[in-house]
Amino acid sequence: MTSTLPRWAWPPALFGALFVLLPLAAVLVRVDPSTFLALISAPSSLSALRLSLVTAACSTVLCLLLGVPLALVLSRSRIPGPALSLLRALLLIPLVLPPVVGGLALLFTVGRQGLLGGPLQALGLQVAFSTAAVVLAQTFVALPFLVLTLEGALRSTGGGAERAAAALGARPTRVLLGVTLPGVLPALASGTVLSFARALGEFGATITVAGSLEGTTRTLPLEIYLLRETDPDAAVALSLLLVLVALVVILLAHRRARG
Repeated sequence: MTSTLPRWAWPPALFGALFVLLPLAAVLVRVDPSTFLALISAPSSLSALRLSLVTAACSTVLCLLLGVPLALVLSRSRIPGPALSLLRALLLIPLVLPPVVGGLALLFTVGRQGLLGGPLQALGLQVAFSTAAVVLAQTFVALPFLVLTLEGALRSTGGGAERAAAALGARPTRVLLGVTLPGVLPALASGTVLSFARALGEFGATITVAGSLEGTTRTLPLEIYLLRETDPDAAVALSLLLVLVALVVILLAHRRARG
């Protein structure tokens, strides 16, 4: 079988792989196996891990509730081309925005002096520097991953089966649940897993809008950041734990995408 891969592609490809893998290997070799379990099972570490998993799960649910309709509107609506392109660009800004800027934007929205600060306080709600702020920060940075993945899959399906179902008398919601979503289920699963992974690793926006309160807003990335000076060994052990979780998540997403 004739290969279409140019030979010159191998050296830069290998260099690119080493560029990513060597730092991960550096973390691995710094971990002492004899103390790894003790370090990651410390009360503060378990609290941060538990908070990270719970808030990432909550933000993933929010991503699904908001991202699926957004992807449907972007791929199926009759909004004029320029307006649709502008809307898509605005919705994908968190992908390229520095996380700390996203955190400031959220703080100016839900903080005491923020855009919604007055109405939230009137309702007795304190969002900034709370667990809810962690979920908002994670959702802000993770939502575009789900929207981008799902919109691409919806565009590739073309909508022929949906139009046929509609012509047979199926209502839009029935078409969505019976035809559209089953047809893009691998992409939906992949986008969901990637959103969870992005939420799990969120740092900049979280520390800006939620702070670092143990048991309330101190997620695993924040715990690693604080330990880097006081207990480097614990920071390295938790870093490896986060790498392993991310690896499992990415492998699951890749398996879903292939399926």
